[in-house]
Amino acid sequence: MPGQSPSQTVGPFFHIELTKKSHNVLVQPNTLGKQIIIQGQVLDGDGKPIDDAMIEIWHADANGYYDHPNDPNQAKADPHFRGFGRADTINSESLTYSFHTIKPGIIAGQSVPFINVRVFARGMLIHALTRLYFADEDNSKDEVLRSIPTERQGTLIAKQVEGASMPTYQFDIKFQEDDETVFFNP
Repeated sequence: MPGQSPSQTVGPFFHIELTKKSHNVLVQPNTLGKQIIIQGQVLDGDGKPIDDAMIEIWHADANGYYDHPNDPNQAKADPHFRGFGRADTINSESLTYSFHTIKPGIIAGQSVPFINVRVFARGMLIHALTRLYFADEDNSKDEVLRSIPTERQGTLIAKQVEGASMPTYQFDIKFQEDDETVFFNP
């Protein structure tokens, strides 16, 4: 039939509707903590950038508090920090995503700072969950990271970009093949 939309698992409008508004700036001028940039690509099994991925991050403020009712320290959370962000790879010429955020503080009961990451893309019925750790931290004490085989841990480590105008971390997310990013069950 002429004029039909192509068949897709998650509708033909995934990238239009879910990424209509990027919210990739989580800071304000008076946000506490070290401001950083997180950037990267979402790569398919062949190592090619995926052109319609959406990435969400959620993390604690500089003092390790979430502005969320489940955090017993919510009242102490930085009111100038939006701990949730969303970015896509659609409008970027290099098919990259980026976030302007802060380096999170250590949450009570944890040993290192980390960022929760969700990845959505056309054809995925369930989003993929992972974590981002920082190369300039001693991540050896983290129980979640230690539970992953040593040779796979590097897929969760964001590396510092040399020569950037502000602290920048590269975190590429790869689906499939030997160096696939470690994902967790939802």
